[in-house]
Parts: sequence; structure tokens; C-alpha cells
Amino acid sequence: MTASDTATALPTLDMDVSLSVEEAAARHAASGLLTVDLDAIVANWRLLAGKSTPAECAAVVKADAYGCGAVPVATALAGAGCNTFFVATLNEARALRPALPEHAVLYVLDGFFPHCGDVYAAIDARPVIGSLIELAEWDVFRRRSGWRGGAALHIDTGMNRLGVLPAEAEGLLPRLRQADHGLTLVMSHLACADTPDHPLNGRQAAAFREIASRFTGVPAALANSSGIFLGPAFHFDMVRPGAALYGVNPTPEADNPMKPAVGVEARIVQIREVARGDTVGYGATWTARRPTRLAIVTAGYADGYFRAAGGVDGVRSAEAVVAGQRCPVAGRISMDLIAIDITDLADKAVRRGHMATLIGGGVTVDELARHFGTIGYEVLTSLGNRYHRVYKPAAAA
Repeated sequence: MTASDTATALPTLDMDVSLSVEEAAARHAASGLLTVDLDAIVANWRLLAGKSTPAECAAVVKADAYGCGAVPVATALAGAGCNTFFVATLNEARALRPALPEHAVLYVLDGFFPHCGDVYAAIDARPVIGSLIELAEWDVFRRRSGWRGGAALHIDTGMNRLGVLPAEAEGLLPRLRQADHGLTLVMSHLACADTPDHPLNGRQAAAFREIASRFTGVPAALANSSGIFLGPAFHFDMVRPGAALYGVNPTPEADNPMKPAVGVEARIVQIREVARGDTVGYGATWTARRPTRLAIVTAGYADGYFRAAGGVDGVRSAEAVVAGQRCPVAGRISMDLIAIDITDLADKAVRRGHMATLIGGGVTVDELARHFGTIGYEVLTSLGNRYHRVYKPAAAA
């Protein structure tokens, strides 16, 4: 038999009886589920806040909260006491602002965009100004409009991406000593925080400390997720964790201190049997070394499961959890489908309609990132929009 299903009908899935009829139907129909544990995200924020006390712990929720959903994530964090949020773009800020408490502070990392001052004012968003040109445009807008909202000044201490140079920041000091300069934060960004012994960390911290101290009365922020674990010398007045909130390991050289916050499951649409010596998938890169059973799963690189994780003869592939057991991927990842070798499972352990766990059950975002040849940040932000999203509510603060 070259192909067979072990069941002829979709099995009844165990669903929480508290679900609405519409939600239960959506989960039944979904080819995949992306579960976001808001309790875990809140717990991660609290852990990071505790490590960085007395500095304020903000939250980076750019890129739709690293693929987890900016509105539900920010709402949960605001309920837990987070008061400052960072997004990347002005449109992200526009989408998020209505979900935040009125007192919450919202920064836009990509800076002050030309001809968009009225939008910043309308939603009370604060640009993170990264060049002298942006600063001049921002000053003009404030004079013409009378808007008195705040802004951050980004100082480049070694990333060589965005930010004014320390010498440029030094030159701004006489002008910024005016009573109404509008700066509410000075910040920089670490280039190598996930490598604790990298000498650039110390150089950046020293350079930032020297220039930030000149901005009397303006809070300073340097540390990202990994930077928090470099110690108090990197904390300043505010820390800005991002990926660690969502379970990515901020200390790659040690055990992950964060709770996993994301789970991904995809539905098994077919069980196939292939003979010893048969190949599987595009390019025939994987050969069955024994009579093999495959579970064909409804996810692929269009859903953020990278092609690089596919099974190739002689190379260890990524694994998924099926019926509580890790099983290797067999053959190349397709756009919409993955083949998983379930030969070692009991014959009746899995059937059509069951779910395979792609992230969760011990398969972490960071583990998958290694198979993808990338980092956990990219794994999370690549998760596709075909998954049905399920949010575990955050516990009451």
C-alpha cells in the first residue's frame, strides 16, 4: 500500500467546553494553531523587571509583538504594570495606541517621519530621533504646532545603524539645555549583548554612560533583553526587553531563564507508508532506510517553518512532537506541507486529524532556530497568518 489513512473521518477533537460555538468551529477548521500564553509573557516581564530594579522595565512590542499579537500582549503587560512600550513604525503605533491606557508611553523606534508630526501628536506617540535632520524637523514641528509631546534621542555607541554620534550629541547640549527641549529619554542599543564577554559591550556602556550623564534630568536606556543579564552597569534608568518576553533565550550560553510563551501545532492530513529505499519530498533528499510511516502535516515555509529544517540523508533534521514523542522531519519542507517520520510510534497512536506540535512539548523556539540556521527572533516574526490564534488569558495582576 503506497498511501493510506488510518481513519476515514475527522476525529472529534477535545475542546474546552467553555469555548463559544464559533471558536470551537474555528479550531476544528484550522489547519494549524498558534497559542500565545499571555500569563507566561507577563511572568517573563516580571522576572526581567525584578532583575533590573530600580530601573523601569519597558516592553518592546514591535513586529506585532514578535508575531504574538501586539494588542493582546500589550494589554496584558499594561495590566501587569508595564507603562512604556516600544514599536518600530508609526503605523504600529497607530494600531496599538487605542488598546493602551491613556497614561502609557509609546515610543516609535524608527524615528520621526517627514510630514507625519500631526500623526504623532494625535496618538501621543514619541519618536526615537536618530539623526540631526530628524531632530531639526521635529523642532520645526513643535514650534509650528505647539505640540509639547516627548521624544527620545538615540545615540549610536557602536551599532552603526541608527542614532546620532556621541560627538553630535555633545554638540546639541547647549541647545537642549533650554527649558522645553522635549526630550524624555536618551538611549543607545547594544550590538553584542548576547555574547557577554564581547569587548564591545563594555566600550558601548562606557561611551553611553559618559554622554548620557551630560543630559541632566533625562532618563537613559541601554539594555535590551540580553543586556539586562549583563548586570546593573547596563541598566541605567530603563531597560527595553523584547524577545525574552516571548520566551527566546536571552542568555544563549546558559539555560533559558524565560518561560516558553508560544506554541504551534499543525494538523495531520494523511498517514502514508513508504517502502525502504523510497525517497520523500522535493529533490529526493531523504531516503527511507526501512519501511516507514509518515504523517503529512499542514504547515510549511509559507507558515514560517523554514525550508532549511528539512530532512536530508545523513543530516539530523528538526523534530516535531507527535502523540507525545519526538519524531524527525523527513524530506524537504514544502510551502504548505511537512512530512514527519512516525514509524517508531505505536500503530494506533496517531491518526488523520490529530495535531503535530511544531513548537512546544520540549521543542523550543531556540532549538527550531538552530535547525533553521537563524535566531529565535526570526522564527517568531515569521510565523504565518494562516494559523488560528489562541490566547491563554493573563492572570489578574
